[in-house]
Amino acid sequence: MNAQLSPLAPPSAPASLTDAELVRSGQNVFAIEARALESLTPRLDGAFAAACRLMLACSGRVVTIGMGKSGHIARKIAATMASTGTPAFYVHPGEASHGDLGMITDADVVLALSNSGETDEVLTIVPVLRRQGNKVVAMTGRPGSSLATLADVHLDVSVDEEACPLGLAPTTSTTAALVMGDALAVALLEARGFTAEDFARSHPAGSLGRRLLLHISDVMHAGEAVPKVAASVSISEALVEMSRKRLGMTAVVGDDDALLGVFTDGDLRRALDNPGFDLRSTPVVDAMTRSPKTIGADRLAVEAAQLMESHKISALLVVDEAQRVVGALNIHDLLRARVV
Repeated sequence: MNAQLSPLAPPSAPASLTDAELVRSGQNVFAIEARALESLTPRLDGAFAAACRLMLACSGRVVTIGMGKSGHIARKIAATMASTGTPAFYVHPGEASHGDLGMITDADVVLALSNSGETDEVLTIVPVLRRQGNKVVAMTGRPGSSLATLADVHLDVSVDEEACPLGLAPTTSTTAALVMGDALAVALLEARGFTAEDFARSHPAGSLGRRLLLHISDVMHAGEAVPKVAASVSISEALVEMSRKRLGMTAVVGDDDALLGVFTDGDLRRALDNPGFDLRSTPVVDAMTRSPKTIGADRLAVEAAQLMESHKISALLVVDEAQRVVGALNIHDLLRARVV
């Protein structure tokens, strides 16, 4: 009879831990990893600065590589760099040996991650990269490892212990590598003078992108869609214009569309309180709000939202430098644009 492979043993029954014991276990992880990060701080020395200099001088991109958990951290570091002004991407070292090495040009700087510094897939391609002319920054937990020796710059991310009680699962070591990667990304960000507006340009679909990139001119009503009437019209004529344009207000303009005031639903309610008020005979200039709040077309849409909120209004007129009415918007326009 052929011998059969025995199946993997099922996991042992879960331990019966109290809620307090579960919380203490989590707290212990925090404590171990916090101590590791504290010990990492003195290692931000000349090697760290040298790694930053190589990446700043790079005319290509920063290419991160790593296997297993180090690969996951390498992906995150590349993503953080790419979104903060340092072009970067991840290459799987195993795939690199089978053709993906062609993705890396001689203008790129390579950031190689390996806690042991002896990962075969990484060590296989590093000599090839060096011959191609790439500068290599290694991030390992063993300063005397093969990878550390091969690299131009070595960043020591060694830790005294893993948070895993078995000492097997990468926990503290991956946290240390991730934080070192964050330190690189932020140092490069500051060295490049990267701004919030730059960040928004690489995140146009996010809320920050909309807040920092969307201007009044992108959301306002313009041309024939702008509600406006001459100063000589009656309140009833102004109401017709308000109903037609559906913004809850109308600009009152003089010659060449110069802004004189605004007539709103609120102005109408206040006018109705006056005895002897007549919609057809009362000029709109007698009921309008003079010197209304306005905004320029080149301002950010988020500024319109802030202005509306601070003055408890729901619509704004948009004017040019000569105080001519060029547009209008209300809170619903900002809601549709997802600015608020």
